[in-house]
Amino acid sequence: MLDAFLTALQTVMTLNHLLYLGGGVTLGLAIGIFPGLGGIAGLSLLLPFLYGMEPTTALAMLIGLVAVIPTSDTFTSVLMGIPGSSGSQATVLDGFPMAKRGEAARALSAAFSASLFGGLFGAVVLTGFVLIARPVILAFGSAELFMLTLLGLSMVGVLGGNSLIKGLSACGIGLLLGSVGGAPATGEYRMTFGNFYLMDGIPLVVVGLGIFALPEIIDLLRQNRAIAEAAELGSGWMAGVRDLIKHRWLALRCAVIGCIVGALPGLGGSVVDWISYGHAVQTTKDKENFGKGDVRGVLAPEASNNAKEGGALIPTLLFGIPGSGSMAVFLGGMVLIGIEPGPSMVTTNLDITYTIVWSLAIANVVGAGACLFLSKWVAKITTIPYALMAPFMITVICFAAFQATRDLSDLVMLLAIGVLGVLMKRFDWPRPAFLIGFVLASGMETYLYQAIQFDGWSFLTNPGVLIIGAITIISIYFAARHASQSNSSADTSAEASKPAATRPLRATNLGPQTLFAAAICATFGYGLYDALQQSLLGGMFTGGVSALMLGVSGIVLFKLATKQVADPVNFDNEVSAGYQGDQSIASLSHFVFWIAGLIASCYLVGFLISVTAFFVAFLLLKARATLLRTAVLTSSAVVFMAALAHVMVLDLPSGLLQEAVQMPWPLG
Repeated sequence: MLDAFLTALQTVMTLNHLLYLGGGVTLGLAIGIFPGLGGIAGLSLLLPFLYGMEPTTALAMLIGLVAVIPTSDTFTSVLMGIPGSSGSQATVLDGFPMAKRGEAARALSAAFSASLFGGLFGAVVLTGFVLIARPVILAFGSAELFMLTLLGLSMVGVLGGNSLIKGLSACGIGLLLGSVGGAPATGEYRMTFGNFYLMDGIPLVVVGLGIFALPEIIDLLRQNRAIAEAAELGSGWMAGVRDLIKHRWLALRCAVIGCIVGALPGLGGSVVDWISYGHAVQTTKDKENFGKGDVRGVLAPEASNNAKEGGALIPTLLFGIPGSGSMAVFLGGMVLIGIEPGPSMVTTNLDITYTIVWSLAIANVVGAGACLFLSKWVAKITTIPYALMAPFMITVICFAAFQATRDLSDLVMLLAIGVLGVLMKRFDWPRPAFLIGFVLASGMETYLYQAIQFDGWSFLTNPGVLIIGAITIISIYFAARHASQSNSSADTSAEASKPAATRPLRATNLGPQTLFAAAICATFGYGLYDALQQSLLGGMFTGGVSALMLGVSGIVLFKLATKQVADPVNFDNEVSAGYQGDQSIASLSHFVFWIAGLIASCYLVGFLISVTAFFVAFLLLKARATLLRTAVLTSSAVVFMAALAHVMVLDLPSGLLQEAVQMPWPLG
């Protein structure tokens, strides 16, 4: 064990490892600064570039990105009033009011200091748990691992907020789509419609980008305005550090909360900031300033948000169960580079585990320092209209999605998953639950098949299985009970802390929601039909999921059809600070058609020509940019994409034009 510890320390101190770690930190900073994106989108962008890389080098980039995004997404929360990611929503409540009254520097300093503290605390917890968990983990077999995936899926339901059945249904859709393609036990093709692309399954990269990145970009574009007015940071950099020292016990308690919640499969960043924020309010006597610019409202969520990464790595590394949405993509990245998470991480791969721990600690230090250094320049980005940034972000996302299988069908699937993500976001169906279900589908089915093969159905009577099953039942009960209470109070406090003009409006039209729920039910119905066409082993998993979720989603459909529920208020979806419900906002479908046009053009004339036309049209028509600015931004984007493809030896999508006419690089 000591040898593995020292070997890992020697690895992370090499120049090559530090350079790639710095590259991951840099990419994480860029992703975090862009409002609306987050760890899931950032990791999904990075995955295509990991093919063929040396495992520890690829891990350095992954950890660098994972560690710094919960820190850098604070910029948008404090300076713009827009949650940088799902884990920084609570920071907006007090961080943005502090910025508006000239204390942005203090808020950012407090946030970055708390993030550094939380990140290092999470690394220490991960180290200690690895030491004590080794004998426990070695006792886990396929049956116990299958039950752990069930525990993770049960926890995922609370991501539905006050609607547990929506969370379970979203998770079920993820499980079903994750099962598309060949069955692990028999190799039979399921739900492929005879399409060769679907026979290998839907790529994780495409799903991650489609379900999270595109909906966030479209939602921000709908606001049709500059992100923020001119932002002055003011003074108070040291004041933020002193705030952390003064409230150190609050930061410590919230870091502990972050580690615990992060280690629970399926929770993670979507709830940990609200839990910590609520803890800060409940344990404070003078509560009147919360929501108006209290620095404790910044320290609490930021400390827990970074600490949760260390906690989330525990089930991800040791059991192969993602502790959060970003960990789901991180798990996919580990598989891509040839590292199999599970018990081997504390036996033959113990040195890799400690390499991750050391990298996590170093990346937190580097990331917090970089954020402090870049704050003055990042503040200037807040004055840029989002419409000027969106074309570049959409281009990069399409480019990254294409690298999944180098097939233009990747872009079509990206659009399809993106539309699903937009609808789930609009109707408050939890997307992290969907993604975790998608990632767990393959492993869950494999563990079930192996358990049945080794022990038959008698595996259900194993002591470990019974214990985990009891924990699963208890967790479902308390999670559902707590979620209904905490989410209602969190929504109330979030709305009450904002002026009436900035509160979201409740939609009264239930028609679209009902149609969406009906489509979900129909999907499960088809999954059940398809499973009945397979052999027992080939269709057992998908048939069981479809049958169970058909009943669960049917409850949602019944409630909507009988108008027992209303369209949920979703602060992150419908409103950001400063937005007052402008009637000129384009519909969701408007920007979906723009992206669909870009993808259709790629089929016809290839990627670079399509990107050029897309940039020119979008900047002139939507961003109202001048001809000079349009020319500069378009040429910069085209040169960047061509250079990136050349340096990293990656393909650009080619269309019918390239097949008919021999064209020079990079158009050919």
